[in-house]
Amino acid sequence: MVRLVAGVDEVGRGCIAGPVVAAAVVFAPGQDIGGFDDSKRLSPALRLKLARRVRSESLAWAVGRAEVSEIDRLNILQATLLAMCRAVAALPVRPDWVKVDGNRYPPLDCPGEAVVGGDASVAQIAAASILAKVFRDQEMQVLDRLYPGYFLGVHKGYPTQLHVDRLSSLGASFCHRRSFAPVRDAMGGGSGS
Repeated sequence: MVRLVAGVDEVGRGCIAGPVVAAAVVFAPGQDIGGFDDSKRLSPALRLKLARRVRSESLAWAVGRAEVSEIDRLNILQATLLAMCRAVAALPVRPDWVKVDGNRYPPLDCPGEAVVGGDASVAQIAAASILAKVFRDQEMQVLDRLYPGYFLGVHKGYPTQLHVDRLSSLGASFCHRRSFAPVRDAMGGGSGS
């Protein structure tokens, strides 16, 4: 019988700087924590408020990550699945079933399913989406202070025109994903594709 369902989602796959971060969230059986939605549809202030609720009201939550070096070595898909596995492994309870946003189920040691659009339809996944987004955004603020001039706190590591322009003038920092085309191009190693 399925009692504990974990929802898992990630943030940062499309970024060219910083880690990919995943979160896993478990609600108590029968618990109904309303108000969650895909983190991309929420304002930063509302995400922060909801993340506090997730941490205080859920039965369990955890965050996992894959570092830039792992992303460059493994590729972004494998690094994302690794971050998801780390988030589930860090949960203080073992879920009976895991629902993962997307179309790929990570190599977890517990059963579950991939749910396309799950961040908009499954409360636990939406909660995980919010938690991962808040965690990663806060980390990008720290990286912004460590690597000034790239405006990482503004674009959160995504390849905006501002970010690409700063890469072109400053070169890549330690937190940039060298396997990604915009970073390779800024370093003079682009293949033109």
